[in-house]
Amino acid sequence: IQFSVCTSVYKNDKAEFIKEALDSLLVNQTMKPTKIVLVQDGPVPDELQLVLREYETVYPNMMNVIRLEKNGGLGNALKIGVENAEYDIIARMDSDDIAAPDRFEKQIAYLESHPECDIVGGQITEFIGEPSNIVGRREVPLDNEDIYKYMKSRCAFNHPTVMFRKSAVLSVGNYKDWFWNEDYYLWIRMMMKGCMMANHPDVLVNMCSGLDQY
Repeated sequence: IQFSVCTSVYKNDKAEFIKEALDSLLVNQTMKPTKIVLVQDGPVPDELQLVLREYETVYPNMMNVIRLEKNGGLGNALKIGVENAEYDIIARMDSDDIAAPDRFEKQIAYLESHPECDIVGGQITEFIGEPSNIVGRREVPLDNEDIYKYMKSRCAFNHPTVMFRKSAVLSVGNYKDWFWNEDYYLWIRMMMKGCMMANHPDVLVNMCSGLDQY
């Protein structure tokens, strides 16, 4: 099955973290993505640009790097990423997180066995500094009914873990520039439209702790 990964980088991202994140998608996955749509949100330092050029060279058929002249924020970057994704199934990934090796295999299997599902996320661990230095775990509800209840008070998805159907996201207007909450705002609009939602019980992403947020 063909699917895209949508991610973004900006000037404060660390080159070594981006390499680890991309390797977790391109090298260490049991089911590799067809295409990575990476939005460079405004100018970035030379070190970061070198990393992007390297991956474009090594993976010319898999990397689609879209370079924006000005930084427009995460919501805008993801909106552009979704619009440029070639396939209906899109996985989200942050540029400083590490995907579990079987992440995509599990999510694709879920979507194939639940064709009515529009979005499936999963659990995360959080690390500080080194990926092995895990300091927490963030659990979210699993089934549609519990997710809908949870969403009334807080976000029911770990954003870097989600895999969704592009058609469902576009049907509610895509990501919007909604500072710090561009994901929650999108899920609420999907919920109001009656989209089917789920979370996988397993940890799908080891997430860099929010000390260096976008």
